[in-house]
Amino acid sequence: VSDQKPLGCWSVKHGQIITCPVVCNFETHEYIAVHDDKVLRIWKNKDINLDKVFKATLSADVYRIHSLSNGGPVVLFKGGGVRTLDVLLEAPQQEIENIISDEVIKWSEAFTEGQQPVLIFATEKDGDFFVYVQKLKMTSLHKYKLEQQELSKPLSFTAYIKNQMITLLCLYSNDAVYKVLIPLQQNTEEEEQILSKSLLLNLSVSGSVLKGTSFVVLDKDHVAVLGSLAASGEESKECLTIWNTKFQTLQISKELPLGTSGQLWCYEEKFFFTHGKVLTVIMYKCETSSLAAAVGKLKDSQTPDVSSFVNWNTLGDEELVVSFQSQQSVALKSESKMTLRSKRNAVAKVQPDTVSVGQLLLNLKDAPTTVFEDELRQLMSKAQMPDFQATIGCVITALINRCKTNPKYYPRNFLLQIVQTRDLSYSLCPDLMAVALEKKDVHLLQICLQRFPDIPEEITYTCLKVFLSISEAYLQRVDVNLESVICYIDIEFNNKEVKTEIVENGFNAEREQDIWDTKITKETHLATDGEFCPVGPQKAALLNAVLHSAYSETFLLPHLKNLPAQQAVLFLRYLYYLYVKCSEKINTTLPGIRPPTINQIMDWMCLLLDAHFTVMVMLPEAKQLLSNLHKFVRAQVRFYSELNKIEGSLRELQRLNHQKDPHTYSIEVLELI
Repeated sequence: VSDQKPLGCWSVKHGQIITCPVVCNFETHEYIAVHDDKVLRIWKNKDINLDKVFKATLSADVYRIHSLSNGGPVVLFKGGGVRTLDVLLEAPQQEIENIISDEVIKWSEAFTEGQQPVLIFATEKDGDFFVYVQKLKMTSLHKYKLEQQELSKPLSFTAYIKNQMITLLCLYSNDAVYKVLIPLQQNTEEEEQILSKSLLLNLSVSGSVLKGTSFVVLDKDHVAVLGSLAASGEESKECLTIWNTKFQTLQISKELPLGTSGQLWCYEEKFFFTHGKVLTVIMYKCETSSLAAAVGKLKDSQTPDVSSFVNWNTLGDEELVVSFQSQQSVALKSESKMTLRSKRNAVAKVQPDTVSVGQLLLNLKDAPTTVFEDELRQLMSKAQMPDFQATIGCVITALINRCKTNPKYYPRNFLLQIVQTRDLSYSLCPDLMAVALEKKDVHLLQICLQRFPDIPEEITYTCLKVFLSISEAYLQRVDVNLESVICYIDIEFNNKEVKTEIVENGFNAEREQDIWDTKITKETHLATDGEFCPVGPQKAALLNAVLHSAYSETFLLPHLKNLPAQQAVLFLRYLYYLYVKCSEKINTTLPGIRPPTINQIMDWMCLLLDAHFTVMVMLPEAKQLLSNLHKFVRAQVRFYSELNKIEGSLRELQRLNHQKDPHTYSIEVLELI
């Protein structure tokens, strides 16, 4: 998530449906999925096709698989039966008991208590709600009935175990959270006990009521609730809230204007939820609950009760300030109380040692360009400041934001300096390459492709398309790093003056120049034998940067299919040229600094042919290229096959020599077949 880069993708066949969330087996590092209720699939990262991975058809419908960090997965069936995955795989068709008859499972969760897996699930039947506690090793099952609440019912559940006591929290439709205590050690033999509940939290503040849809427990005094907050007479707004259950106060609320799916997850002090069509991750921190924190009266020297960490890509100015204040634990002291005469004075008076990075950038928002860049350079020069990488990313974000608001402003040299001298990543400044593509800053794109390890495949494809579409005449006027091509590219093909000096001796210079120009132009478009480079050195250097970028074939191939046919043919010609050049060397390695490797060339060639093979076969200008490529590859295969035969014969000869008496003299004739 932090790198904004997909790592894997798997899909079931058309018509099949994944019917419960996929989990990871932490013991074997495998993924486990269920489709069509009964079909179990288990695979690892290296597996590509789900049809070829382990498959087991079970005898009953699966409700949920729970993965435990220090134990094997636990499978809960819709009838209430429970099995560990290991036991289930020993006999997939074993009979699964039906415990809950006509009840429907609404929620379930698994825990580990004293090395023992414990499963809790809640069911509903005719308006009544029941809770089951299953201890797997002891094969004990206890059933409880929730005390009914007038005119309301549970919407969501969550639970945790501490000191052999299960604390079950229930979010009810009357905008309240109730707490239920269930002892884990239960000696009674009663089949069904009534669970009493106590009010934990009312989700209302200052006339506003939160209609919660899901919630999670953060610690013993805080819960997070996702829902719609509405005041009387106002339109409801979806938001994420954190509440203090000890003092019954709303600690913080974040509005979510794009809407959510109603689901909220929490893991390692991070919230995960969907906002519009985006998975959003927000970090949080809850300190020990106190009355001062609950009413927002913490002293300046203390860290706020909740630290708001938000995605840089969606930050507004105010959120930016909150985010970086939280990260650097720097409070605005006297500055927040001062009345400054002008924004220019504010820029002059900002002291980076006493204000946060967010506040500094906010003060610089409308500063003159020279002052703006000078202050940013000064900020970057502080190599010892905390969160240095985050600061660099925020500096680039500030520059990009100014580019967006002022189309005439583009600090090319400043951006190049930052990218070339700092260890950055795409996820740290995701808008940088988008602006560079808009400005057609090919040099900056080249540096980003060489240095960023996490560029999304869509951006890599866009760079490739731009590089192939830009004219050679334009590229000759821009600055491009040629280190990767200068040692192997055919310079005489691209520099007619060199060739003219060779042919001028003894001939009419003008006449020979005309003939040579015509010949070169013709070969540029028609030569497919790999002798000449089909692109100029600048374009070749840019394409080499694309070849070096990391990618996943699964995610790059769909984009590559959108490459125009003529550009695809040109790119294949260049790859073929590189392949021929590599084959000229004994070690199949091109000279120069960071040239493409033979594996990179072959991988991209295969990708391109997979994406455009039908088009290549139909295009007249590509037929000869494919024919030459086929002949060259076939010759290479034969050549290496012969080398393998020679290697085998020499090994056999070496073996025979070791077996003979070294004191005997003989002459033998060996025939290589």
